[in-house]
Amino acid sequence: MTIVCQTCSTRLQIDDDKAPSGPFSVRCPKCKSTVNAGASSPATELGATSLSGSPATEHPRYDQVSAPAYQLTNVAQEPPPPSNEEVLRLLMNLLGKTNALDTPNPGARPAWNKRKALVCAALQCREQLARSLSENGYQVYVAEDTRQAVETMRGNQLELVVMEPQFDAAEQGAAFVVREINVLRPAQRRRLFFALISPSLRTLDAHAAFLNNVNAVVNINDMSDLPRILEVGFREYNELYRELNQALSMSAL
Repeated sequence: MTIVCQTCSTRLQIDDDKAPSGPFSVRCPKCKSTVNAGASSPATELGATSLSGSPATEHPRYDQVSAPAYQLTNVAQEPPPPSNEEVLRLLMNLLGKTNALDTPNPGARPAWNKRKALVCAALQCREQLARSLSENGYQVYVAEDTRQAVETMRGNQLELVVMEPQFDAAEQGAAFVVREINVLRPAQRRRLFFALISPSLRTLDAHAAFLNNVNAVVNINDMSDLPRILEVGFREYNELYRELNQALSMSAL
C-alpha cells in the first residue's frame, strides 16, 4: 500500500499484510505530521489535488502513450432500437398533430458524432464497461494505467470519463484522474461528464454525486444498465446548461 503525506507529499510504503483493515494513522518520517489512511472515496481524497509528480509529467512527452481505442469483436450489427423521441414523433404523426419534435433542433447532437468516452477501471470490470459503451454508440478509449489515462484526458476532447475506484490502485490512479478533472477550467469542466462506479453508493444518488464531486454515481451492480443510466444523466445535465449552451451557440453533450 502506498499513501501520500498531505503536508510534504512524501510517499510512504506500507506492508499490506501489516496494515489494519480499517482507517489508521501513521507519522510521516520526514515532516513528522500525522497521515491518515483508510477506504475513503477516491473522488474526495484530500491529496488528489496536491500529489507531487503527475505520471504524465514525470517523463518526456514523447514517452507518453494515450489509451487505445476500444474495438468491438464478434458482435452482430443490429439496428438500434428507436428512441423515445422517435416513438413519440410517430405517434403524433399518426394522430395528425404537429409537435415540436417535428422541427429540426439545431443544437441536437448528430447521430454520427459519437461521444468520446474514457474508461478508467480495474481489469475485472474494464472489458464490460468498454463493450457496453461501445455497443451503444460511444467512441471508447480504455486506459490500462494512470499514465495512459492522464495523457488521453489531456490529448483528447472527451465528453465522458467513467472511473472505478480500484483503477491502477498501485499508482493511486483514481486520485490522479480526479486531479486532472479538478484542475480543468470551468468552461472545460462543463463539457465533461464524470461518472463514478461505486461498490456501495446508490445509482443516480444526486447527494452522493455532489459529495464525491462527480456528475453521476453508478452502483457496480447496475453496470449492465450503464448506457441507459448515463442517458438519464446526460439528459438532466444538458437541461441544466441548456440556456447557457444556447447563449454560447454550443451543442448539448
